[in-house]
Amino acid sequence: MAKQMAFYFDASVCNGCKACEIACKSKNNLPVGRSWRKVYQYGGGEWVPDPLDPAFQKPNLYAYAVSVACMHCEKPLCLEACPAAAITKQENGIVLIDADLCIGCRYCQWACPYGAPQFDEETARMTKCNMCADEVAEGKKPYCVDACVMRAMDFGELEELRLKYGNVDAIEPLPPSNITHPSLVVTPHRHSQPSGKGTGRILDYEEV
Repeated sequence: MAKQMAFYFDASVCNGCKACEIACKSKNNLPVGRSWRKVYQYGGGEWVPDPLDPAFQKPNLYAYAVSVACMHCEKPLCLEACPAAAITKQENGIVLIDADLCIGCRYCQWACPYGAPQFDEETARMTKCNMCADEVAEGKKPYCVDACVMRAMDFGELEELRLKYGNVDAIEPLPPSNITHPSLVVTPHRHSQPSGKGTGRILDYEEV
């Protein structure tokens, strides 16, 4: 396959600190209300009978964090939806928006199952994670990856990441991977559930 740069995320060690999100906002000078990378808290559970005394109930709860940005997909629906041909996929797999061609119609935003493209009110253009393409061109990693204090993120060629970390590319609350084939490898949390089969919910909608 052609070269495809990708993100790795380890849900088993992420503590939800949002250092990756803050680093992205700082690098790209994003205003309040717009984040190209977001950290979701996902959880659920129920009360279950205590095996020693069924008259009592004990909590069987779970929660974990998932860091989400543009997945620079193999089949980017944003690119297919753009009527202005403003979205392109580069030779290294990075998906970019050309602000000079973008007409701000938001079709890409509606098409993306990850909610990655975001509208810039000031310029009336769409914006999104560009995988720190300028840093990658110099052989460096994206800011979000280097900022992770738990080393829950990595970056590299997709096939190499798969060889190193496995083939999982979707857990709740992410959409099923067969929609766009994201450039992502995930190490699940012990409570992670397969995408599309979750029993929990996003716990911090107001924050993200």
